[in-house]
Amino acid sequence: MNKAMLIGVLSMAIAACLAGCDERASYDSAHQAGGNPPLPSPHNFLKPPMQVPKHVGWKSGEAPRVADGLKIENIASGLEHPRQVLALPNGDILVAESSSPQEEPVTTPKQLIAGMVQSRSGKEAKGGNRITLLRRGSGGAWEKHVFIDHLHSPFGMQLIGNTLYVADTDAILSFPYQTGATSIAQPGVELTDLPSTVNHHWTKALLASPDGKKLYVGVGSNSNVGENGLEVEYRRAVVLEVDIATGGSRVFAAGIRNPTGLQWEPKTGKLWTVANERDEIGADLVPDYLTSVQEHGFYGWPYSYYGQHLDERVHQQRPDLVSKALKPDYAIGSHVAPLGLLFYTGDNLPAQYRGGAFIGEHGSWDRSPLSGYAVAYVAFENGKPVGAPKPVVTGFVSDDEKELRGAPVGLAQDKDGALIIADDAGNAVWRVTKAGG
Repeated sequence: MNKAMLIGVLSMAIAACLAGCDERASYDSAHQAGGNPPLPSPHNFLKPPMQVPKHVGWKSGEAPRVADGLKIENIASGLEHPRQVLALPNGDILVAESSSPQEEPVTTPKQLIAGMVQSRSGKEAKGGNRITLLRRGSGGAWEKHVFIDHLHSPFGMQLIGNTLYVADTDAILSFPYQTGATSIAQPGVELTDLPSTVNHHWTKALLASPDGKKLYVGVGSNSNVGENGLEVEYRRAVVLEVDIATGGSRVFAAGIRNPTGLQWEPKTGKLWTVANERDEIGADLVPDYLTSVQEHGFYGWPYSYYGQHLDERVHQQRPDLVSKALKPDYAIGSHVAPLGLLFYTGDNLPAQYRGGAFIGEHGSWDRSPLSGYAVAYVAFENGKPVGAPKPVVTGFVSDDEKELRGAPVGLAQDKDGALIIADDAGNAVWRVTKAGG
């Protein structure tokens, strides 16, 4: 097949994808939320269902919608794919601007079509490969400063004492930090390397232990369900524990397809994560989830999902592992793509948002109707999630689901107790506070 014919075939395939999914979802996110979500029978597709809104961005004066009792402001725009945010003790906010390093080889027509279709959403836009510092000026306006430049797809950030740790896609780097500085000129020093071959899931979430001696790293899988070979999944789909003194690391927990947004639950002190589950077996499979992360725990990927439900697409099964697969604590709906997690401990927001978890849902691409594209809140009682997720920040996608203005990713709580949201498709950072506060 010559190039012109190939382009023609691909164009028709893309048009077919954009025309709508092969099936519509039976459940909404709220119905599929909780500890025991309904799980329909899997459906293997020749062409994965796709519904991707066209990226239009935010027009001047536009902003996401917020729940009653809240207000939202834009504190930074014109960024290059802001993915994660870190609030510093002095009130500054760090923003990691990054995107995929484009190191994953495209080997099948399905991968090519999926990539081309998803690029419509703006989620694949070029990232800045830097960290930007935001600071509120004396007049109230927010300043932007290039804090660290020339990074390699940075994502996670943590400050321990006077050392800032940054998780590039292939390594954790340390930088000297001085309160009030607007830039760091010194090159980063590598603490440890991170899995980076193929890089299907390139983001590396980062969280420091309460005593500042360990770093926990979320490392996603190199495939949907092992189709690239299990040999490239070494130390993938895991949470790593890194010793800061030596740089040595070990697998803390495994079988989590793409663990992001690592956080400590404030009442119990347990480690929690949100996870992006597998695709291409149905609009209602598999629910993404919020779960505590048990040391030495195994959560099923790629062999099983939501506990011990076998994925028959995986030919080299491991019954010994599946028999130990842990069921996640809480489903948050299929294909919502959670990338940000924050346990709120402040008092700026109304009382109903205190003690629970905010989740940045980046949004679906293989589901109709769309799911995610919101910041949701899950209440906690006695260290456990209760009830259904409540949409708190919405309006990132148009009501007819055809246009995409933005997509929430990382979350942070700033010095004043406001909720900070990184919006990669909107190239913006938003700040949510109590109305009238």
